[in-house]
Amino acid sequence: MYLTTEKKREIFATYGKSEKDTGTAEGQIALFTFRINHLTEHLKSNKKDFGTQRALLKLVGKRRKLLDFLKERDIERYREILKALNIRK
Repeated sequence: MYLTTEKKREIFATYGKSEKDTGTAEGQIALFTFRINHLTEHLKSNKKDFGTQRALLKLVGKRRKLLDFLKERDIERYREILKALNIRK
């Protein structure tokens, strides 16, 4: 599997408050971004995998909702996470 427990801990330690704090918006956005990048690479070689395509669109929507939430709550944290993850807005 591409997303191991160690990789999740690393993502949450880098972008969240700690590796055990999985509820922060930044940590969840970073995790969704990692998964989105993986699925995007998969779809480049498997163009007719429509189940994965649907899952990718759902993940993008979830990440968008979290980004909108963060933008309303704290614009500075929003800008920092966009810059750190190279997400276009």
